[in-house]
Amino acid sequence: MARHNQKVKLKRSDLEVTRLSLGTAPLGGLFKSVTDADGDELLNTALDVGINYFDTAPQYGHGVAEIRLGKALRGAKVPFVVETKVGRVLRHDPNAEIFPWFPDAPRDLVPVFDYSPDGIRRAFDESLERMGLDHLDIVLMHDAEDHVKEAIENAFPVLAEYRSQGLIKAVGIGINQAKEALQIMKGTDLDIALIAGRYSLLDQISHHELFPYALAHNIDISMGGVLNSGVLANPVAGATYNYLPASDEIIARAAKIGEFLKARNISLLAAALQFPLRHPAVTSVLTGPRTAAELLENVDAFNLELPADIWAELEDANLIERTPA
Repeated sequence: MARHNQKVKLKRSDLEVTRLSLGTAPLGGLFKSVTDADGDELLNTALDVGINYFDTAPQYGHGVAEIRLGKALRGAKVPFVVETKVGRVLRHDPNAEIFPWFPDAPRDLVPVFDYSPDGIRRAFDESLERMGLDHLDIVLMHDAEDHVKEAIENAFPVLAEYRSQGLIKAVGIGINQAKEALQIMKGTDLDIALIAGRYSLLDQISHHELFPYALAHNIDISMGGVLNSGVLANPVAGATYNYLPASDEIIARAAKIGEFLKARNISLLAAALQFPLRHPAVTSVLTGPRTAAELLENVDAFNLELPADIWAELEDANLIERTPA
């Protein structure tokens, strides 16, 4: 069954997004460079297989991901939904801390946090310019864990005004931590939240408070980081967990889940990619493949039919938490 290109209407707008969406941090050179040719092939393959929902940010490759994505979308023959982020601007700043995740990114412009109203407006305008598009569908406040007050009081009002003017169709957050995500949700009027890594086979914290709140307030959830940055793709020594070296304990947990699934002829990748959709709060699963081949592998795994009772079996084996009633 082709699940990856099924479209779901967002609750608070007329946007329809595919169940599987494409994140572009690797396209910007996350941990390892990606050539222009490989980036073009990846994006064109995503469009060819019917993925319509694309997430990016100025941080990713210091603008490289936005530039590459914009080029592909400008040539798209099909409708698409494009999402980028504010909260950082790219600036000539020799004193700025260099973010180590994008080692080959241009150094003439570096991402600097700016949650001022003017910074939010600049980020929006500059993203439009980098991508060369005439619109942005969704804009998220990015990595606001340490900027909760500014996100609520400074950034959200600007984005809400853009939404009321029809300049964007949905406002949200892109964030790694459930606690701060919930704080921002309660202090604003969000349409969508991209939550990274907090509802996976290794971490189910979001189903306690965050997801129930989102459901009660019609906030769509896009779930990113479902492989916890790699360990659920290949739980071996040297794997990463949430962008840092995975501990022996995490690797052992992931391997144990993989062995449990393998005994039932289920791949760890398929289960990890499909797991978030078991919760009704989750609208789309965002993955960040580096190549077209990785994307097609994800598509196949996402579409694979799994036994309906596999999540209950994982719960019974105490390998994942039980979903709260």
